[in-house]
Amino acid sequence: MNDIVDAHVSRFVEAFGYPFTSTRRTVATLAFAVTTYALLILSSFPTYSIQMLTSDLAYLDDAVLALTANTFESIGAVGLGLTVVYAVVTGVALTTAIGRIRHAGGVSARGLSSVLPGLLASGCASCGAGLLGTLGFVGALSTLPFDGNLLRLAGLVLLVAYLSRLGDPRYCAIPSGAGGE
Repeated sequence: MNDIVDAHVSRFVEAFGYPFTSTRRTVATLAFAVTTYALLILSSFPTYSIQMLTSDLAYLDDAVLALTANTFESIGAVGLGLTVVYAVVTGVALTTAIGRIRHAGGVSARGLSSVLPGLLASGCASCGAGLLGTLGFVGALSTLPFDGNLLRLAGLVLLVAYLSRLGDPRYCAIPSGAGGE
């Protein structure tokens, strides 16, 4: 049992480190993380975001800053911290998933569907009524304990589980017949 946990921890560390092995992947990871954070924050108050951005795209930074402060006031430091961590882990997961497609080909793309629940679950909790309202679940977030932080944490757990299964996409993690990797 301990070997299984060690293998998952090792693959998680490899998967988390993979995006930072080249400048191009690091930049892509940071771009994915910043974009994810901005989308999550902007979708927390979609009407305000739409009004600001349709008025002028130069208001993007003002909207993100104002909605970050609003998010902090609404869900607290823990919720905002989970949103930031979620954005970073999403950047790592997306970069690693793209690396998996690039190195393993299209057959491996079927396994990428396991990352979607983590992206959707934590994304829903971060954006609040914006996304949930469009899905018909306006009051769902208000019924969650701890302002939806448990759902954010569950989304992070799903992303971490995905990364711990994947490992470094440049190397095959399927055990050989001799019992080794």
